[in-house]
Formats: sequence, structure tokens, C-alpha cells
Amino acid sequence: MKEDFLHYIWQHQYFSKVNLATTEGEPLQVLRIGYYNTDAGPDFKEALLRIGEVEWSGSVEVHLQSSDWHRHQHQLDEKYDQVVLHVVWEADVPVYRIDGTLVPVLALKGRVDLALLQTYERLLQAKDAVPCAAFWPAVPHITKMLMLERALVERLEAKGDEVLQTLQRYSNDWEQTAYHTLLRGFGFKVNQQAFEELAKALPLSVVRRHQQSILQLEALLFGQAGFLEKAQDAYAAQLLKEYGFLSHKYHIAPKAMPRHRWNFLRMRPANFPTVRLAQLAAVLQQQQAFFSKLLEAHTVKQYEVLFQAPVSEYWQAHYLLGKPGKGLQKSMGKSSVQNLIINVAVPLLAAYANYSDNRLYLEKAVSLLEGLKEGSNKITRHYENLGWQAKSAADNQAALSLYKRYCAPVNCMHCAIGNKVMKQSSSAA
Repeated sequence: MKEDFLHYIWQHQYFSKVNLATTEGEPLQVLRIGYYNTDAGPDFKEALLRIGEVEWSGSVEVHLQSSDWHRHQHQLDEKYDQVVLHVVWEADVPVYRIDGTLVPVLALKGRVDLALLQTYERLLQAKDAVPCAAFWPAVPHITKMLMLERALVERLEAKGDEVLQTLQRYSNDWEQTAYHTLLRGFGFKVNQQAFEELAKALPLSVVRRHQQSILQLEALLFGQAGFLEKAQDAYAAQLLKEYGFLSHKYHIAPKAMPRHRWNFLRMRPANFPTVRLAQLAAVLQQQQAFFSKLLEAHTVKQYEVLFQAPVSEYWQAHYLLGKPGKGLQKSMGKSSVQNLIINVAVPLLAAYANYSDNRLYLEKAVSLLEGLKEGSNKITRHYENLGWQAKSAADNQAALSLYKRYCAPVNCMHCAIGNKVMKQSSSAA
């Protein structure tokens, strides 16, 4: 059993009120359960209770055992002096506030319906990737859809929060933040950390001065990325010469990355980080004032254009410096562009919605996801096997969020679908 089950039981008052009393034998009446507190401090605030003949207004703390009060050091925290009831599964020891007064305790063991407890245990011990898989068909469609919508918004808000943390590091410079987010996105999964390191090693202030020249952009990017240690061919020699001049001018060479930071293992040539750097250089040259253009765009096509620019002539025939290749694309493929829209444009829009307190940008982010088609993956297939079908990238992102936030950690008590399963179990009982 986890504490979230007892939170759920208290919040919905799913326990017997017959002869309800504290462990000290005082009659107990719940007049107001209080509101669930997600910040530091007691679990429920502003509760109203009648214990004996006295009405108490204060907080309710929930634990599996009353001794958890001491285990969590609440007896030393003044925030817990306002607790008027300690709700536990089992009362094993009495607990006291800082001033030495006894905290009234309600023990729920023996008061919760067996069917409800068994349903919870089934969810907790389920071996399916989706704990409520056995109950899924009985849950109303509207409950599942509303929960998926909530999970999507939570995912967008979380991604937006990451961007806002970056914004804070860059002193509220949105273009610099967008540049950092763009480079991180160009790393996709395998080289994400390396591209993020490159964003720090090559400031946007330097890039801005040379966005008109693809040669200088490539020199800066490949040089700071550590790929210009030697001249593999005539073009690499040209880049190396240009980088030598620019790195000295801006004193950036000490921040250059070691070559081994980049991962090429088990990758197709089209996905090599060298190819991605060439594609990035093309985008940076074409999309100056990137963040402003991102805010102004409206359609999926307009967002696709932000990430599509033909690479330089050299990179149309090479996948490594000094290594010619055939059949290389002039610009980034459609699936890669879609990945960048999802992981660069959408988080930036979500972050700006929060920053500007303008929900229209969040709606734009959701609309953008709804306009993109995205294939199945190993996580979304868990839900597809239960009869759910994704129709867009928005659906896929919602399913990813639902799985990572609720299903994988068995966080069913905070999920509307899990709540419905429990409620149906309580009703059946």
C-alpha cells in the first residue's frame, strides 16, 4: 500500500463513518475534508472537524503508520503544529506536536470496504504495462479522453517549464533560449546532450554576426564541435582556416568540444551529427530571428519551413568531412522535421504561453500537434492493444505523458481513469 491510496480514501471519504472516533475514543465528525496540498507541509489544508464537543479548523496529515510522523521529522517542523487530525492506516505509536500536545489520530484499517482495497491491490500488483488494463473496457470513453487531454497539457507545461529554466539562465533573452532549444532538438535522442553543450560553447551573439555566410557558420559550428582538428580535404582546410580566424577573434576556442563527445554508433549516414550540423547551419542562415518567426507562424506548413533549408553544396555529397556519399538529401527529411516541431516549436510555444500569460500560444501548440501525423511507438502500442487509436501527434504525446506520469509509476490514485476504476469498485460494493 502507498500513501496515495489513503489520500484518495480521505479525499473521497470512502470509509465507514459508523461510530467514527479517534484512537483515544473521542467521537469524530468530518465537516470539511480540506483541500489537497501539493506544496510543502501537511497533506490537506483548511479542514474542519468536530472532535468530541469541539470544532477544529486546521490541517490533516496522512501516513501509512502513525510512526511515520517521527520518520518524516514532523515533530520538529512548525508547519505541522496546525495538524488537527493524523489519518493513518495503522496507529502504532502516539505522536505529538512541537509544544508536546497530542495529535488526534484516525486509523482507517477495518473501515475501508474490502472490494475497494482489493481493486487497489490489483492495480498496484498488475503486471500489465497499463495497470488498469483489466478494467479499461468498463471505464467510460469520456473519462479516458478527458484524462488524455489532461496528460497532454501536463506534458506541454512540463516541457514549457524546462524552456523557462533555460530562459532564466539567459536573462530572459528569448532568441538565445530558442537557439539553445533548437540546437538541443537537432541532437534528437542520441546526440541531444552534445548539441546542448555546443549551444553553450558557441553563443548566439557570435552566430548572429555571421549568419549571412554559410561558410563561416559551418566553420564556427564544426570548429566548436571539434571536427576541424585536421584538414581532411580542401573544403575542410577552408573551414579550418576560417575557424582559426573566427575563434581567435571571439576567444571561443577554449570552449571547443572534444570530438569523442559525438555519437556515430549504429546510425545511418543521414543521421550522423556532421550531417545534422550542416542542416543546422542551413537553418540558422535562412531563419534569422528564429523565435520571432516561430511566434508568427500559424500552419503546419509554415512551421515545417522553419526547419527545412537546403544544405551547402559540399554536404549534398558528403556525410563526413573528407568522406563523399551518394543519395544524401538536400534538406532534412519529413519525419525529422516533425520531430523538431514537436520537440522545439511546441515547447517554446508552451513556455511563451506561460511567460506571457496568453493561453492562445498553448492552444497554438496543441493545434500544431493535432495537425501532425505520428506513427506508433512501443508506449502508444500499450494503449492501442486496449482499443485506443492515436489520430495525431497530440494523441501520441498524450499517451506518452499518461504512461510516464501515471501508468509506469502506478500513480493510479491521481489519474482520472484509476479514480473511475476505484469509484466503480466502491459503487459495486
